[in-house]
Amino acid sequence: MPGLASAFAAIALWSTLATLTVKLSAVPPLLLAGCALCIGSVFGWGRWRQWRMRPPVLALGVYGLLGYHLVFFQALRRAPAVEANLVNDLWPLLIILLTPVFQRGRGLSARHAGAGALGFTGAALLVTGGRWGFEAEHAVGYAFALAAAAVWATYSLASSRLGKVQTGAVGAFCAVSGTLALLLHALVEPPYALSAAEAPYVLAMGLGPLGYAFYAWDDAMKRGDPRVVGALSYLIPLASTLLLAAFTGRVLGGVVWLAMALVIGGAALGAKPERAAPP
Repeated sequence: MPGLASAFAAIALWSTLATLTVKLSAVPPLLLAGCALCIGSVFGWGRWRQWRMRPPVLALGVYGLLGYHLVFFQALRRAPAVEANLVNDLWPLLIILLTPVFQRGRGLSARHAGAGALGFTGAALLVTGGRWGFEAEHAVGYAFALAAAAVWATYSLASSRLGKVQTGAVGAFCAVSGTLALLLHALVEPPYALSAAEAPYVLAMGLGPLGYAFYAWDDAMKRGDPRVVGALSYLIPLASTLLLAAFTGRVLGGVVWLAMALVIGGAALGAKPERAAPP
């Protein structure tokens, strides 16, 4: 399938985000996002001519890259992190469900919907360990988390329709979004100086999950089938959990293995090739 390699590249890089975030937990979120996004723009420097675009296209990029992070930060401030992450993990399922709205000729099949549901169930078990509870007092936070999922899903699907806008344009999205995040940091967050120990992790985040991953994702959404890419995206919490376990020495229990089976089953079901139409 076209774009499959790019999809896996983005998934692999985003799987490192949780581990890097743990290493950088003391850094104010807007400062971290701003620095990483500005670093991520480096992959578009050699294609600066592709940065010439209509204002609505640039606005879409800022909506996706900066808007998502701003809304998700609000969710984490207003709701418990586990439940906020769980609601935010609806974005791959939303991509599957909304694909027919953005792309004609790609309807919603029971197979793709089932793949999304399996993936989300597995991700929910991974994130929560089978224990979660939604409290009414955090309803605003959950709403922000759902909004974050909707922002990323709609940005991804809208960008999939911009076939004439080359992937190098993502460099402009990163540069503008990063600059705006740094300005917002100066306005609303306390001053913070990155330490020499934190700098390599910020660089890794900017080159990886908040850098090249966006370029790979853009290519995957434009050349691939969003329904398949959405189903495969539930591999992110699976790989992220395995990576965190490797770095922290955490022992994986039975619930995690069940969750892995559900995620892998959903990804395999979603990636299964379409049957050829009868002559």
